[in-house]
Amino acid sequence: MGSSEGIQLATKVYRNLLKAVRKHIGKEEHKTYFTHFIKQEFRHSSSGQHSTNPYFIQQKIKLTHDYTLLLNSVHHHKDLLFSYNIAVDRSDELKKILGKSAASVGLQLPDVYQP
Repeated sequence: MGSSEGIQLATKVYRNLLKAVRKHIGKEEHKTYFTHFIKQEFRHSSSGQHSTNPYFIQQKIKLTHDYTLLLNSVHHHKDLLFSYNIAVDRSDELKKILGKSAASVGLQLPDVYQP
């Protein structure tokens, strides 16, 4: 694996991990620790003593890819469990789906009055 190919692969894996964390964990202020930690780890890895060791870099990229896959799979599995379980109140899930559908065409659902 060449240097430029390695950089492209690391960038792709890094972006995929950040996207998965933002999607599944959230972007709220109290959850920024996760993205901050990921950014610090990638900066530390690129400037540390192991940055010239190709085996270490490959292991780090594989670990990052595996964690991204795990994070996406766990949330997909959770969504499947919710969709199969009829006894669970799915009103919040349906509101979320309707909100995404409305947002895709540029609309926003009104807030429902709750006494």
